[in-house]
Amino acid sequence: MLKETLLKFFKLEGLINNLTGYIETRIELVKYELKEDIARAMAKTAIVAVIALFFTLFLLFISVTAAYLLAEVVGVYGGFGIVAGVYLILLLVVIFFREPISHKIELEIKKTLRHKKHQHHEGDGNG
Repeated sequence: MLKETLLKFFKLEGLINNLTGYIETRIELVKYELKEDIARAMAKTAIVAVIALFFTLFLLFISVTAAYLLAEVVGVYGGFGIVAGVYLILLLVVIFFREPISHKIELEIKKTLRHKKHQHHEGDGNG
């Protein structure tokens, strides 16, 4: 009773209600923005997966084509062996340079996320 009277006297009740409403609205906005970001990320991931699938198929068929072309010169086993050797060299390069490659990718992702974060803040009027 005393608490309610003091709150009414100092008009804190309305302030607390407004603050509570603001916080609830802000939470809903963050949830909405998060859902939007997740949907956007899933759509981009799906597109990247489709691109990766088609690129993989392209690489597979172009590799077989190259192997058959080489086979005319060095024999069937030689042609496929050379193509396999090229992939082995690429694999070893990626394994050997995996740390610098990983670091470069990480920096690019961080740069992209920072750029998106700045765009979000510019767009909401809070600058």
